[in-house]
Amino acid sequence: MLKKSKKNKIFCLICARGGSKGIKNKNIKKFKNKPLFSHSVKSAKNNKQINKVIFSSDSKKYISLGFEVLLSKDYGLHLGFGNEQYKSQGVNIFENGKDILTNSDIILQLGLPSDDNLSLLKENQNLIGVLNPFLNKEKLEKLSKKKINNFSLELLPRITRAQSMDILSSQANLAGYKAVIESFANFEKAIPMMMTAAGTIPAAKVLVVGAGVAGLQAIATAKRMGAIVFATDVRMASKEQVESLGGKFLTVEGSENLETEGGYAKEASEDFKKKQEQLLSETLKKIDIVICTALIPGKKAPLIIKDNMINDMQPGSVIYDLAAVQGGNTAYTEANKIIDKNGVKIMGESNILNKLPISASSLYAKNVFNFIDNLFDKKDKKININLEDEIIEKTLIK
Repeated sequence: MLKKSKKNKIFCLICARGGSKGIKNKNIKKFKNKPLFSHSVKSAKNNKQINKVIFSSDSKKYISLGFEVLLSKDYGLHLGFGNEQYKSQGVNIFENGKDILTNSDIILQLGLPSDDNLSLLKENQNLIGVLNPFLNKEKLEKLSKKKINNFSLELLPRITRAQSMDILSSQANLAGYKAVIESFANFEKAIPMMMTAAGTIPAAKVLVVGAGVAGLQAIATAKRMGAIVFATDVRMASKEQVESLGGKFLTVEGSENLETEGGYAKEASEDFKKKQEQLLSETLKKIDIVICTALIPGKKAPLIIKDNMINDMQPGSVIYDLAAVQGGNTAYTEANKIIDKNGVKIMGESNILNKLPISASSLYAKNVFNFIDNLFDKKDKKININLEDEIIEKTLIK
């Protein structure tokens, strides 16, 4: 047993080599939903006898491509990763984030940089992230005129080769899951059916509006927790997917397949909207929890649940609106607020993924790396903007 003295300090060095002959990259393989090395790090950090934990690994994906990686000081502290851990991976830590912008060939962002930072960008730099070209059209046009290459990852085509880069799917999966958890936490009844000697508690009834990636994950999560789940979508192709997860698909009479070539929902006709409104009006009277996920790329979120529908819902019901940042699917949605309307809670979250930062960052990082891996010419060791590649052509904002 190690005994800590006043004079001596105990350091713990964790060597997590990725080059195992038996299992490739075993140090980052998942065990109980976390990378294998993280369990060792956690145990060491919880040991009060250890003064400092040093983590060493050779899993340096970007560096292996020949890149020099620059990062702002304390960038990963909120995720539990200190500067020393990044340095051990070969990352250069900068005190000032603005210095990174002026010294980088490729800039990886979640969203568009601030206005002050945009002015620092220079010719031939490559900006990659969720740039939202529909809302940031003017800013991106200015950057393009400066001959900056802007790649917006939400524009990735829905093709097999792009699946590993698909940030919308990876992030929507997490959003659908977390929306169910958050709404259930604000619902003041049990979710599964419970039979006791004192009586039976019925299972909660959940309606998922929009059966895309987020909606399907919401259905799966709600079903796992014991709810009775209904779902609706303008795309008839989603009916089979909903039913495969144990959900009940609500079909609007005379439905047409309102789906774009890319697999996204498109705006419905006025006739369809009226029929959908009638169906929802009757359904919502019996529903306990609603998860709204309906979005139309480049447009304001469709208004699906109107004020009269909410007024007819049971007091104590909960609506969680994932479309809040684009206006919301309900008449009363407000971003980052819980609105109480006649006893019905309407929750609007602008960035639900902030509540799952480690999982969201992990998936986003893998998506971005796969995109750059495709963009990078490994033979010539340079960025190759090949417009004959559909992935590059679709994501590059011209």
